[in-house]
Amino acid sequence: MLSTVYHNQKINPLALKLSDMVLLNQFVILKGGEYKLAKGSVVQRSGTWYAVYRDGGTQKWERVGNSKRTAEKVLAKRINQINNGTFQEFEKILFEEFSAKWLSDYAKISVKISTYNSYETIVRLHLNPQFGKQYLHRVSTADIQKFVSEKITKENLKPKSVVNFLVPLKEMFKHAVIWGFIKRDPSLYVKRPRIELEEMDFLIPKEIRLFLNHVKSNYYSLFLTAVMTGMRRGEILALKWGDIDWNSNQISVKRSIYKGEFVNPKSKNSIRRIVITPLLRQALEQHRLIGRTSELGLVFSNENGLPLNPDNLIKREFHPALDRAGLRRIRFHDLRHSYASLLISQGENIKFIQSQLGHSSAKTTLDRYGHLMPNLENDAARRLDKTVFGSFVRKLLENPKSEGNPTQKEIPEVIELQGLKFGSGDRI
Repeated sequence: MLSTVYHNQKINPLALKLSDMVLLNQFVILKGGEYKLAKGSVVQRSGTWYAVYRDGGTQKWERVGNSKRTAEKVLAKRINQINNGTFQEFEKILFEEFSAKWLSDYAKISVKISTYNSYETIVRLHLNPQFGKQYLHRVSTADIQKFVSEKITKENLKPKSVVNFLVPLKEMFKHAVIWGFIKRDPSLYVKRPRIELEEMDFLIPKEIRLFLNHVKSNYYSLFLTAVMTGMRRGEILALKWGDIDWNSNQISVKRSIYKGEFVNPKSKNSIRRIVITPLLRQALEQHRLIGRTSELGLVFSNENGLPLNPDNLIKREFHPALDRAGLRRIRFHDLRHSYASLLISQGENIKFIQSQLGHSSAKTTLDRYGHLMPNLENDAARRLDKTVFGSFVRKLLENPKSEGNPTQKEIPEVIELQGLKFGSGDRI
């Protein structure tokens, strides 16, 4: 018969009720209101049950709740983890305490200042009010999914905004796992809200000319640069004369402006070289002769030679020029979309467009602007006919039923494609 020795007493486990014991590696006896084990016990204090166990020489008290049965299960799990070497104790820290630690120890030194400011705002206004007073290890996937749902259904926020909230949240939990504060990332399986494709606006060539005709003369070259290079607003305002290679007719994008400070461009792919059109080169040369001088070497500056205020540029120059031209109000960033649409409309290679816009991959460019590309399927089909049947394709189309099938002599015997030869009738 199974038995165990505890405090020099031989106990028959079959004589104990399941409610009187915790079945682990060893059995328990009832003593003084505690269910003791050789390695742990469940204890009730003021109506709350605790799992009490030892890890090495240290006694641990884990608060479980008002259920003895749950406390017994927790204790059994912890003892099993200790026995098989998988037990790991996590530091109890509130979400708001960890978020402050993450912002200072990681985000502040690892991301751009603009990104850090965005993260700090999201944490302060949205994440801490929701999770701040919870222990980090108690935040569940269900809690986060509820947060996502309520932001959209109750606060009527756009899905894109909520997705932006999830970016620092997921980064926080990823680092919480790496740093040993939690074992599992609860944000891993949170379903992101579906984002509708953001409506894109751009000016067609006729509207571009109309807009530029109503721009003040001292800002003409700035807006022409935006239209003819697709540079972002911050990149244009940070452009220096030394970034322009007059020999190769190219602009090097090396920096951007954020809150009056020079910062690195949006991503490593944003550091790029953009070709300058002859008309833009001429406008920049004239601007250099008659424009303001800047000790910082800026191409576009205020009267003190400092970077232009981006908000004032929009309110005082961009929108008034659109109004004078009788055009709808678009965003400054839509001038970048206008540039992309111009390249696409004239059939430029997608890799070239990608490099000029500074996208990380051609897929990004296609995802963003693919719907603007002309439908070329029919042209491709016609070119395929011509490749296979040459000039005889017209006769086939004019007289499809005739003795009309091409003769062996009329079909090109060999077609060479990238070094591979395909003979007529061969299987490949």
